[in-house]
Amino acid sequence: MESLKTGIVFHEEFLKHNTGPGHPETHGRLVSILDHLSDLPSKNFLWKKDFLEAPLLVISSIHDPTYVRLVGRVCEEKGTGYLDGDTVFSSHSYLAASLAVGAGLYLADEVLLGNLKNGMALVRPPGHHAEADHAMGFCIFNNIAITAKYLQSKGIKRILILDWDVHHGNGTQHQFYEDDSVYFISLHQFPFYPGTGSLSERGKGKGIGTTLNIPLARGAGEFEYLSSFPSIQREMEKFQPEFVLVSAGFDAHKKDPLGGMNLSTSSFGIFTQEIQKIANTYASGRMISFLEGGYDLNALAESVKLHLETLAS
Repeated sequence: MESLKTGIVFHEEFLKHNTGPGHPETHGRLVSILDHLSDLPSKNFLWKKDFLEAPLLVISSIHDPTYVRLVGRVCEEKGTGYLDGDTVFSSHSYLAASLAVGAGLYLADEVLLGNLKNGMALVRPPGHHAEADHAMGFCIFNNIAITAKYLQSKGIKRILILDWDVHHGNGTQHQFYEDDSVYFISLHQFPFYPGTGSLSERGKGKGIGTTLNIPLARGAGEFEYLSSFPSIQREMEKFQPEFVLVSAGFDAHKKDPLGGMNLSTSSFGIFTQEIQKIANTYASGRMISFLEGGYDLNALAESVKLHLETLAS
């Protein structure tokens, strides 16, 4: 029997989400990644470049439909501008953001059906800062949170979301802060943008104990990050997730111009192995990662390639 492949989902529309000159979240990020991935072996990977954008109903499982419609309207009518202080939109941004969500839904379906082993959504705009009713931090729709809601609608009862972006995933945390069926774990630089993610933020109501923030001081490297994984493993022994989602930001790389951390490219391969252990132990290997941050083009592309090669191994 032929072994299952790792899915890579990308759409040309992601390159048309124009953030303008000087903005760090540029289409060049994906261009660099695609260039580095050109020699990945087809026996291990399945590319998907034509899929549907997520409909309003699905996006509205996380976002206020009034906000979703507003994004669509301003992209169509104004063509360019800001949704918040640093989140730019252009005429293609609503479609790109809807397709970014659709990438996660496609991978969720294919992994649930057993057609793919796991996968990565090579998307932009990113998602983990987006709140229910507003854009934030380059993010328009919260791709990973919507995918988690979609998996819940498909009968998945326990979901782990691990976020290793250098910035705390405030939007994702807020969505599941009172939900004990989604365990949100974030390793991030702290204090840092967006200001959330302290050790004391552990959930609320029935969700108490299913948020775990691991704030790390500026300059932290692989040793500090990996020191946290034994406690993550212990938490997952109790939680036993049925599906694993990863907010895969690569801006904690030591070369990144926005972050202040000291990770090497190889660190992200180790992180991927660690989270794969959890997915393989409890979730039959079912795992999807979503591109979040990473702003040094070469470091980003090399890290994504290693992450994918590790997923496929």
